Amino acid sequence: MPKNKGKGGKTRRRGKNDDDGVKRELMFKEDGQEYAQVVKMLGNGRLEAQCFDNTKRLATIRGKMRKKVWINQGDIILVGLREFEDEKCDVIHKFSADEARALKQHGELPDTTKINETDTFAPEEGDGVDFEFDVDEI
Repeated sequence: MPKNKGKGGKTRRRGKNDDDGVKRELMFKEDGQEYAQVVKMLGNGRLEAQCFDNTKRLATIRGKMRKKVWINQGDIILVGLREFEDEKCDVIHKFSADEARALKQHGELPDTTKINETDTFAPEEGDGVDFEFDVDEI
């Protein structure tokens, strides 16, 4: 068998994602677009999104974003609305947590929006049930 010589492997071919610290210009919605929060990931590039016009829609992640931009539950996204299907939309852009906070400060998002909180149920202190066990020593 030939020996592997040189620089190769998966990581070299794939490239590296070095643009993590780069500041992007903040995208605002235009007509035909709406801000939404991811409610549930459905798989196969689809998700359930709660738009801020009080409509729950089935969203499709566009091909340019698939396997490059990872979307999780609770993320703030920008969706393009469809004229012919009101209950479906397409994901155009995913906002980072800092960008979502900036949108909230600009008044684009409602004040009740929770950013970076993916847990639907998070028990607070004092809400839990305390158990006491009586152990009989033998």
